[in-house]
Amino acid sequence: MTTPLGVLVMAYGTPHNLEEVLPYYTHIRHGRAPSDEQLADLIRRYEAIGGVSPLTEITQAQVRGLEQLLHADGGRDVSLYQGMKHIAPFIEDAVEQMYQDGITEAVGIVLAPHYSKMSVGAYEKTALETAKKLGGPKFRFVHQWHMEPAFLDVLTARVGEALHLCANPKDAVVVFSAHSLPERILQTDDPYVRQLHESGEEVARRLQLNHYQFAWQSAGQTGEPWLGPDILDVLRSLKEQGVKEVVSCSQGFVADHLEVLYDIDIEAKQVAKELGIHLVRTRQMNDDPEFLRALRNAIRKCEQQGDVE
Repeated sequence: MTTPLGVLVMAYGTPHNLEEVLPYYTHIRHGRAPSDEQLADLIRRYEAIGGVSPLTEITQAQVRGLEQLLHADGGRDVSLYQGMKHIAPFIEDAVEQMYQDGITEAVGIVLAPHYSKMSVGAYEKTALETAKKLGGPKFRFVHQWHMEPAFLDVLTARVGEALHLCANPKDAVVVFSAHSLPERILQTDDPYVRQLHESGEEVARRLQLNHYQFAWQSAGQTGEPWLGPDILDVLRSLKEQGVKEVVSCSQGFVADHLEVLYDIDIEAKQVAKELGIHLVRTRQMNDDPEFLRALRNAIRKCEQQGDVE
């Protein structure tokens, strides 16, 4: 009997309640606690979206749906594991469980379409270092899946759907965004910026968009320059150009969570309202089966073609 293929689904993670905000952000900051002012601002943001992010439940639903698709596709039997970067169950915990379960081969995938050594690469490094320390399993990684056809199909449909909510779709500007990262990634030929443009350009080609551009969002406050322009500055610039309607497509995210529910739905929409711009956000992927098929396809391709690490 063939040992099941382990599939490690990795995500950022989120506090389960307001009491966990402090340890969560302390972990993000490598053990340095946020200031009282920073903590109060973070808690205020969570309170603004209802007190807790739905990300945990959405990630769990994504993993369950993905597991069902993998079990039903006639391929090698799989065992799925979920590992978070900044909160339990941590990536290290999931890899250790795989090892204890006798998993010898695994595919790892991060719930983020575009690769950066600083983002997706960091998840993979954690999984790989843990596996090497334990003596297994051997990993293959889906490094990026932003051009997976099924993902682009759903992304295109979501942008088209949002455009139909505009009074004048042909005049609306689509702004493709992703989580900003420190500008220093540009010094290392990191593919992150290029990949954001690749997937956005493909959606624009499919929809024959007349007006679109790229922006960044949710930059950290670390004292160093982060990639720009920020989406709020882009909205102000579009206002000066006479734009009246904008579709926000946060293509770097695949679930409703703080960076979408607060940074776009509250912060960006408030700025747009002040500017007299009608802002429509594309619906997030969440556990849409069509989206999960994209992940399934990427995992099966990696299983066959990826290099063992």
